[in-house]
Amino acid sequence: MLARTLATLCLLAAVPAMAQDAARTETVHFAKGTSSKTIKGSIKGYASVNYKVGVAAGQTLKVDLKTSNASSNFNITAPGADAAMFVGSTSGSSATVKIPSSGDYTVQVYLMRNAARRNETASYTLTIAAK
Repeated sequence: MLARTLATLCLLAAVPAMAQDAARTETVHFAKGTSSKTIKGSIKGYASVNYKVGVAAGQTLKVDLKTSNASSNFNITAPGADAAMFVGSTSGSSATVKIPSSGDYTVQVYLMRNAARRNETASYTLTIAAK
């Protein structure tokens, strides 16, 4: 009984730490007359940033990530999809994707688990273009 109570208390104590690492979401707006945006940011540990980009069917979404940490990557996920259509950890730091259907696509910047476990930080420059 004591072991079960201690285990429960440990789990409850971990909840605030896990909540700190939640992903934040930002909507990307292109300035009038432009079709690209460059964003500078940083992530630490298990935190990630989800950039929502409105793209029309037939457009090409181009994403380029320059980062201070080799374990930092990005994925691109279509609206409502469970799996990424581009996985940076296996495909590299630049993507050119033909968009099959209109909607808000997600570009997620994150650290791989090996770096996140060590609570590493990555500063990055992310360029997103839709043409």
